[in-house]
Amino acid sequence: MSSRHHLNAGIGLRAEHYDAVLEQQPRVGWMEVHSENYFGAGGKPRGYLDRIRRDYPISLHGVGLSLGSTDELNRAHLTKLRDLMHRCEPLLVSEHLSWSSVDGRYFNDLLPLPYTEEAMDHIVSRIMQTQDFLGRQILIENLSSYVTFTHSTLAEWDFLTETARRSGCGILLDINNIYVSSVNHGFDPLRYLDAVPAELVGEMHLAGHTRKTVDDGMLIIDSHDQPVADDVWSLFAVAAPKFAHAPVLIEWDSSLPPLQDLVAEATRAQHIREARDAIPA
Repeated sequence: MSSRHHLNAGIGLRAEHYDAVLEQQPRVGWMEVHSENYFGAGGKPRGYLDRIRRDYPISLHGVGLSLGSTDELNRAHLTKLRDLMHRCEPLLVSEHLSWSSVDGRYFNDLLPLPYTEEAMDHIVSRIMQTQDFLGRQILIENLSSYVTFTHSTLAEWDFLTETARRSGCGILLDINNIYVSSVNHGFDPLRYLDAVPAELVGEMHLAGHTRKTVDDGMLIIDSHDQPVADDVWSLFAVAAPKFAHAPVLIEWDSSLPPLQDLVAEATRAQHIREARDAIPA
């Protein structure tokens, strides 16, 4: 994992930018792809990924494993992921601390778990099985959420941290998701950052969100279709020195801007990191 140290900020690689990346060779440190988009045996996506990975480190970010589900782990999914890993030799492999399937039927969303000891035992076992199957450590990402469970007994940050410790996985700390959930549920995002041990964090995400008025209240949606918000940049400025070893990535999944706009966001993240790194301890 030492190869991730001091990487410049990266961007999510999306199909709309394949040709622009090859032509422009943007000055970013690495790129992340959604694993499931490259599970096919061949075709253009695999061809582009093979070409781009010659010039940039690649990480694999999954959205479909449903680690928190009570369904059996999807061995076909894991086999395709392992085959893709062998092909592209990713810098990092990550999934979400969530569930999305019941009896083999999938929701088009990443749903939160109840934060209980029982749920932790369940997902720790699933993460350990996944890591054993893949033959490597994975990272798990904290979610943005819009509902909570009344029978949760643990704070989200304690659930995330203890799950990582017990399973031996790392954490993909999504700074935007922390901010989104803090507004939606009324907790202090700085408390979240303070509670997560630096040594467990292997990657950070930054993304845009959308504000909506619902029943005379404010709800923030993790939409990934906007520039990173000022409040999230401010939170990242606090996180940057604590998690200085973890590479940071700009996520933008819909209403995609030109490639240079993504690169500009990554450059801003890198400048914040360098400025914070320069501050004496």
